[in-house]
Amino acid sequence: MHTFRRGRLVFDVSDDGPADGEIVVLLHGFPQRRSSWRSISDRLTEQGYRTLAPDQRGYSPRANPRGRWSYRMGELVDDVVALIEAAGGGPVHVVGHDWGAAVAWSLASRRPELVRTVTALSVPHPAAYLRAMWTSKQGLLSWYMYAFQLPWVPELLITSRRGRVLRRLLERIGQSPEVARRDAQGFGTYAAARGAVNWYRAMFLADPRDALVPVVRPTLFVWSDGDTAIARRGAELCADWVRAPYRFEVLTGVSHWIPDEAPDAVAELLLEHLA
Repeated sequence: MHTFRRGRLVFDVSDDGPADGEIVVLLHGFPQRRSSWRSISDRLTEQGYRTLAPDQRGYSPRANPRGRWSYRMGELVDDVVALIEAAGGGPVHVVGHDWGAAVAWSLASRRPELVRTVTALSVPHPAAYLRAMWTSKQGLLSWYMYAFQLPWVPELLITSRRGRVLRRLLERIGQSPEVARRDAQGFGTYAAARGAVNWYRAMFLADPRDALVPVVRPTLFVWSDGDTAIARRGAELCADWVRAPYRFEVLTGVSHWIPDEAPDAVAELLLEHLA
């Protein structure tokens, strides 16, 4: 499978490993794409798993609607449901990082029958995140989310100087020059940047009650103590929103960019969890 459809939208996807292997869906965050999972995917497929890593809505060129309403969480979840159905149906293992973690949590909450296990990297359950916004420094760490509500300005910054501004920003918050260059290359056009930023603009269109649904599938949550975007408070509150076997792991000395910075550690944790 190289692509899958949902209505008129066509998503690009990397499909690796044996066709009859247990499926692991890998969901990227901002400002990354499916390429961020390559090292981890290789380790999983070596152990017989089939990995599906899509470029999500706003990142796949043929799945890039304009308006912010098209990026509500329900739409993002239904995109993954379409992928699972195209692959033959669930249940599947779902793994997400950053925004991909938010989608993984929501998929597990809304459609538990499609999920075998859930793994979230960096971003805690939405209810834990919301509570941390008011009880810790998380509100200050999330300053960029408010900045992304501005019209036009974020897109212009992301695409300015052929991505060099974005690349420098990513390096300042922990990415290696090589990874920052890889991720910045995907934002050569205003439309590409708009799709990614609209994930943030759609945050305030959500019903807060949707975040209060607990997860009832075996869950692994991985946080890193060098994360400059996610405070420890939200990570510690995450357990309150899982009604199933739960494992919390902290990676020491690792920044927010867990899949790129610690692929071996993540793969080891995943293989234990998936089994």
